[in-house]
Parts: sequence; structure tokens; C-alpha cells
Amino acid sequence: MRIVDSKRQSQIGELIKRNFASVLMEQGSYIYGAAMVTVTYVKVSPDLAQAKIYLSIYNADDTDAVLQKIINHTHVLKQALVPKIKSQIRRIPQIFFFYDETVDEMYRVDTLFKNIKEMYPPSVQEEE
Repeated sequence: MRIVDSKRQSQIGELIKRNFASVLMEQGSYIYGAAMVTVTYVKVSPDLAQAKIYLSIYNADDTDAVLQKIINHTHVLKQALVPKIKSQIRRIPQIFFFYDETVDEMYRVDTLFKNIKEMYPPSVQEEE
């Protein structure tokens, strides 16, 4: 069962998502090179003290290595984020990074469906 976020949690999450995306555009290439990293979702705790930032990583052979580089540079990334949001938020939350596997899972399911279609092609009767 998923607990619905409060309006304030959603607002803070969206604020962090928008501004952290620009931080990644500015700072990212120095940290993780040519990989493309996007912010897919930000989940803020009910007390607004913690933010879980979910990232999709493309154009990288080792997504775990890219995520680890981002985690290792959390302090630098947070320092770049703070000036962008400090006027709109009272307390800057502690941030944590996670890999968002939603896109990978979507491709996996799509491949499964394609394989099933190839194994069991529609018969002439089903098409009519």
C-alpha cells in the first residue's frame, strides 16, 4: 500500500527535482563523464528532513559506477543545489541517491512480449 504524499512534500519534491536537474547539467560531466543522468522522481519524507532522489542513467556501461560517483560527490552536488532552493525552503533536506530501474523494467517487459509474439504468432482465424 502506498501512502500519499502531502501537498507540501510534493511541492518540495518537485522543487528539488527541477533544480537538481539543472545542477546535474552544470556539474555532472565533471563527476561522471559522458553518461546522461536524469532525475525521474524525488520522494521527500513527511518531516521534510530527507529527500530520496531517483535517477535514470543512460549512455553508460556501468550504471552502478556512475551512481557511486554521484553518491561520492553528494556534498558538492548539495552545495550547488542549496543556492537555487534556499529562498523557497526553510530547511535543506539531507539527500540520498537511488537508481530508478523503471525504464530498464519497461524494456525487459517489452522484450518479453516481443518474444511471446514470436513464439506464438497470431493464427489466420484470430486476425479476422
